[in-house]
Amino acid sequence: MRIAFIGLGTMGLPMAHNLVKGGHEVAGFDVQGHAVARHVDNGGIGAVSAVEAVGAADLVITMLPNADHVRAALLGPDGAREALPPSALVVDMSTIHPLESDALRAALTDREQGMVDAPVGRTSLHAIEGKLLILAGGTARDIARAQPAFDCMGDETVDCGGPGTGIRMKIVNNFMSIANNVLTAEALTLAEKSGLDVALARRVMAGTVAGQGHMNTTYPAKVLKGDLTPAFMLDLAHKDIGLALEVAGSANVPAPLGAAAREQYTLARGQGRGGEDWTAIYAMMRELAGLKG
Repeated sequence: MRIAFIGLGTMGLPMAHNLVKGGHEVAGFDVQGHAVARHVDNGGIGAVSAVEAVGAADLVITMLPNADHVRAALLGPDGAREALPPSALVVDMSTIHPLESDALRAALTDREQGMVDAPVGRTSLHAIEGKLLILAGGTARDIARAQPAFDCMGDETVDCGGPGTGIRMKIVNNFMSIANNVLTAEALTLAEKSGLDVALARRVMAGTVAGQGHMNTTYPAKVLKGDLTPAFMLDLAHKDIGLALEVAGSANVPAPLGAAAREQYTLARGQGRGGEDWTAIYAMMRELAGLKG
């Protein structure tokens, strides 16, 4: 396929590279010129604007930080929509507010252009390996059209149940995992402050429901090794749990743990940890508890 890829950041660049390796013609655009240059080095085609990237594309993929970026890329003065034929399909793989995603779909539908919301699970390492989990929300026909591209970027695609369900599934999934991050940090800090060996406490909890999430994945891979380089940036975790709380509030769903958890992410950002891995919550709580080393 001829694919336009807009957003060549930490996730987008390797995703576009895997599309190139899969035999697709990929025109890439990013506001950062060096990202476009890297895409060209990877065998892609460089573009100076979203409109130029679209060209005669069969598929347009956006992978951008927030809804404002996606809206500008698709609907702005130099947005891709103006160059899209009615038969074009847009796949937004960004994590944005579901209502923003719905509005984008409505704007595209007005011009008879299709859209699939397809945010991804897992990390930038999985993006490099082409092993992302893709949460697809769209008609069966549109998902099938995008599937050859999905197969290059991920090893599992989940049809979440129709337009708008992919982004909602991502928000629900992120809500639980991001909130659990705070609870994990609290538990380990409490264990250490109580005089328990952290490694032993981790081994005990890893054998129970408590340890089925971060305990066996992000924590031993990152903060427990003293590595806070971001596999998933704390700033993005703060954004995503905010989105989840907005969705919960609009549906009158009580989410006190989520609200409390967001305050911890806000505190960590205030301490300058926004660019660190999200497991830096644990490092922050250890400091606040007066623990050394």
